[in-house]
Amino acid sequence: MKSGTASWGGEPLDLDGLRDRYLNYARLEQGLASNTLEAYASDLLRFVRYAEEQGITRTRVLDRACVLGFVDELAGAGLAASSRARVLSALRRMIAFAAGRGWLEVDPLEGVAGPRQVQALPRVLRTDETEALLGAVDTDTLLGLRDFAMIELLYGCGLRVSELVSLEVSALDARGGLLRVLGKGNRERLVPVGESALRGLDDYLTKARPGLLGKHSESQRAIFLSRRGGPMTRQNFFILLRKLARKAGIEQARVSPHVLRHAFATDLLEGGADLRSIQAMLGHSDLSTTQVYTHVGRGRLRETVEAHHPRGKGKRK
Repeated sequence: MKSGTASWGGEPLDLDGLRDRYLNYARLEQGLASNTLEAYASDLLRFVRYAEEQGITRTRVLDRACVLGFVDELAGAGLAASSRARVLSALRRMIAFAAGRGWLEVDPLEGVAGPRQVQALPRVLRTDETEALLGAVDTDTLLGLRDFAMIELLYGCGLRVSELVSLEVSALDARGGLLRVLGKGNRERLVPVGESALRGLDDYLTKARPGLLGKHSESQRAIFLSRRGGPMTRQNFFILLRKLARKAGIEQARVSPHVLRHAFATDLLEGGADLRSIQAMLGHSDLSTTQVYTHVGRGRLRETVEAHHPRGKGKRK
């Protein structure tokens, strides 16, 4: 491996020091999300302790035998493939960090394949079910106008629920039909807002938000407010979605903020949108994450054949 130019201090004395140094780098330079950092910290500690049991404490003596033994231990521990893949991802990143600073001469992970994962297809709602969910909202109330606008934005823009509840009033460009969204890793993106979502948002902002704001200072920047005038929370929105699902006659377990995000992507794809555009709107850093929706589309095509073709299951006696 070639050494890089970044220093990040002198070479750490042991693997524990390397772990700490990498996690600081990942937090400050790469902007990894706190949940990811927490998982990586635990995963890398597991590796460091395993290496110490093998008598390896310094970065420069880290070898392939140690890494392969660790991979075997993960498999023997009964961890799910997705969990093992995450651990290996954290380890690869830390090793790349060390190599880039000249603390490793050989990549002990070279040629080590990650566990094969069966990719679970995201759950989605049919278009008529999404409409039923919106129809279950009582838009004659301030909270109803808020709920309607939130669902419209979630489904119409494919936002993550964390992005939705953290939106500020200044993020909306109503004239341009754009929303400035701060996503994972503090990456900002512009998302187009459809006419229906814009109407719902305008109704909320003009007719409901001032009433919810009440005596609270106009300095409150969050778009979506609770009945007490504070920012809406992820937990509260999740709960109200489940209540609306029950009212709309939809199984509650099938409805969540993330399901509406999936519905946005799937309906766009089936409507003819290209994957790159969907990737940009969802804020995916890797196109492979977006490609799962092509499988969802194929699944729906199969259901159509089975239900409507003369030789499909739905036509057999």
